[in-house]
Amino acid sequence: MVTEFRVGWVVRLRKQHPCGGAEWEVVRIGADIGLRCVTCDRRVMMPRSDLEKRLKAVVSTEG
Repeated sequence: MVTEFRVGWVVRLRKQHPCGGAEWEVVRIGADIGLRCVTCDRRVMMPRSDLEKRLKAVVSTEG
C-alpha cells in the first residue's frame, strides 16, 4: 500500500466519519498524520501506522 503521503492528498478510509463523509485531506505530515474531513472540516491526528492500515484508496494526489 502507500507508504508516502503528501499534504493536499485526498484519501478514502475504510470506515466513514460519523458525519457521513468518507474522504479526508492530508493537512500535516510527520510521525502522526493530520487529516481534515472533506465533508465537515473536522480535524484528527492519526499515527502513520494506523493510517496505513485504515487506508482504502488515494482519491486525489493534486495539492
